[in-house]
Amino acid sequence: MTPENVWQEYPRPQLVREKWLNLNGLWDYAIRPKDEEKPDQFDGKILVPFAVESALSGVGKQVGDQNKLWYRRTFEVPKNWKAERIILRFDAVDWELKVWVNGKYVDSHTGGYDNSAYNITTYLNKEGLQEIVVSVYDPVDSGTQPRGKQVKSPNGIWYTSVTGIWQTVWLEPLAKENIEIFRIVPDIDVDSVSIKVTCVNDNKQMSYEALVFDQQKLISKRTASTMKVLRLGVPDAKLWTPDSPFLYDLIMVLHDKNGKVVDSLKTYFGMRKISLGKDEKGITRMMLNNKFVFQHGFLDQGWWPDGLYTAPTDEALRYDIEMTKKMGFNLVRKHVKVEPDRWYYWCDKLGLLVWQDMPSGDAFIGPNDQDITRTSESGQEYTRELQEMIREKFNHPSIIVWVPYNEGWGQWKTSIISDLIKVYDPTRLVDATSGWADRKCSDISDMHNYPGPNMPEPEPRRAVVLGEYGGLGLPIEGHTSQKMNNWGYKNISNPANLADAYSELTSKLLELKEKGLSAAVYTQTTDVEGEVNGMMTYDRRVSKITPETLARINAGYLPPKIISEINTFTKEFMLNIQNQSPSGEIRYTLNGKDPEKKSKLYKTAVKLKKTTEVKARIFWPDGTFSKVSTATISKVTEKPGKN
Repeated sequence: MTPENVWQEYPRPQLVREKWLNLNGLWDYAIRPKDEEKPDQFDGKILVPFAVESALSGVGKQVGDQNKLWYRRTFEVPKNWKAERIILRFDAVDWELKVWVNGKYVDSHTGGYDNSAYNITTYLNKEGLQEIVVSVYDPVDSGTQPRGKQVKSPNGIWYTSVTGIWQTVWLEPLAKENIEIFRIVPDIDVDSVSIKVTCVNDNKQMSYEALVFDQQKLISKRTASTMKVLRLGVPDAKLWTPDSPFLYDLIMVLHDKNGKVVDSLKTYFGMRKISLGKDEKGITRMMLNNKFVFQHGFLDQGWWPDGLYTAPTDEALRYDIEMTKKMGFNLVRKHVKVEPDRWYYWCDKLGLLVWQDMPSGDAFIGPNDQDITRTSESGQEYTRELQEMIREKFNHPSIIVWVPYNEGWGQWKTSIISDLIKVYDPTRLVDATSGWADRKCSDISDMHNYPGPNMPEPEPRRAVVLGEYGGLGLPIEGHTSQKMNNWGYKNISNPANLADAYSELTSKLLELKEKGLSAAVYTQTTDVEGEVNGMMTYDRRVSKITPETLARINAGYLPPKIISEINTFTKEFMLNIQNQSPSGEIRYTLNGKDPEKKSKLYKTAVKLKKTTEVKARIFWPDGTFSKVSTATISKVTEKPGKN
C-alpha cells in the first residue's frame, strides 16, 4: 500500500456507475484550536482515508475536543467529464464536517458513520486546479453523539479515538436528473423482487427500466415510473444463504419524459428472507428463508492496529470475513460501528449473516435502570444517524438484524426506537437491547453471559439469543499492542487449553440450541489493543486455534458427553454417553484405559454394578478421533435408615 494506490477500489458496490475520481492519497493537514479560522500554513501531509490518530495516516496524533483538524488538497476535473453536476462525496468523516471549495463555503454535515455528498458544480473554476478545504471537529467521549467504543483515554473495552476522514473521498459526475435512492425487497414466497426508485428532487416525471440477470442471462425486465413500486418475477429463485450466497445482477436505466437515457447503474440483490417462526417443537426461532438455521458467529469490533477504524486494504477487509467463514461461523455481529460499503459487499458475496449495531453514545444505564433522558439535540442526532444507517445499508442481503442498543449504552426510548426501526425497515428483525435492560419489546430476547454459555427463558413471541459469550483471553507474545495489562473475560494459558475451553463452551452451546437458543455471538474476532479475547491476534498474523480445528468444533466434532447428574450409586447405575457430532461412533472402556478403535462400541445405556472409571472417545469416518472423556462413577454403601 502506497499513497498512490491507497484504497483505489470503487467505494459503492451497490450503486455502480462508470465514471468517478478517487481523491484518496496525501492531503495537507493542520491541527488548530477549534475557534480559529482556516490556517494559512499547514503542519504536514496526512494519508487519506486514515484517521489522524492512526499510524497509517502518517501523523499519529490526538486532536482532542478543544481543537479542529483541517485538510486541504487540489484536483482537476477530468476533461472528458461533460456532466451537468459534479458531486463531492465523503463516505465517512468523524464527526462534524465543514467543506470549502476554491475558498467558498459549501455546507456541513454531522455524523461519524454515514456518507455526505455536495454538489460543488457552481463552486468550481472553469478550468485548471480546484481546491478543497475541510475542517473536522470531534468531541469524542465529551459529547453525546454516536461514537461507539472511542474514548480519549483508551482502557479495557474502550479504544483509541478516531477523528476526521476515515473512508474514501471521491468525485462523481452526474446529469441534472439521476437515480438518488432505491430500495430492493426480495419476496422468496412468490419468487419476485420489488424495487422503488427515487430521483433527485423527487422528480416523478421520469421512468426507469429494470433488468434482472442470473449471471449473464436476462431473466426479468420491466419499466415503471419513478416513486412507484415495480415488481419483477425471479423464476425458480436461487436463495441467498451463508452456504450458497447467490447474487442476482440488476441494471437500472433512467429515462426522462421524452425517453432519453439520463442515468444508468448496476447493482445486485439476494433472494433472502429473515423472519420469526415455530420449529417442529413449537419453539419460536429465527428463520432464514423459512427454515431454522442456528446462527453462530463473532462479535466483531472492526479495529486495526495500524489504521484503527480503517482497514489498510480491501484485501485486509475481506480477510476477516474469509477467516470467519473458514472457522465455521455463519454470523458476525458488527459491534457499535458501521463499516464501509465494501465490508458489507464482501459479506453479501462470501455469505456471512450480519447483525448491525447502532453506534452508541451519550449516557449509560445499568441492567436495572430506567432509560436515559437525552437532550433534544442528542435525541435528534441519534435518530437521524440511526435512520441514515438503515437507509444506506438497506439493500445488503447479509444484514438480517438491527441492534439499536448494547448493554444500556445510550439506551433511550427503547420501545419507541424499536418500533421506529420497524417503520424504517419492516423486512428485518430488531434486537432492541443486546444484553442487560430488556424492555420486552422487539423480536428478540438477548442475554450476555461471560464466559457462559447460557440463554434467556424461551418465549412464545420472541426468539431467544445469546448476544455475547466467551471472551477467552490469550495473549500471544510478540503480537500484542502492549506488554503488560492485557486482559480477557477469562484468562487462558496456552493455545491447547484455549481449544479445550472453547470445546467445552461449544458442547454446552449445542445443548442450549436444542432447548430453544436461536443464535450465539462469541467475543470476539480479533484482539483489540489491550483486549486479548480474540480468536486472532490484533495484527491478524496468528489464529490462536487453527481455522480447521475451530470449524470442526463448531460443526460439533467434540468429545462425547458422559451423562451423569450424580456420580455415586448404591445398587446399580445406568450409564449414558452422548455423541453431539454429526457422525462417528463411540468406543468406551470401563477399566481406566484410553479407548481404541477396537474397544467396545457404545450402542445403548451400560449397566454398572461397581465403582468404575469410564473413558469414551468418538472415532469419525475420516480416520480422526476425539479427545477422551472421563468420569468416575462410584458405588457407595447405603446407610441404614433411622427408626
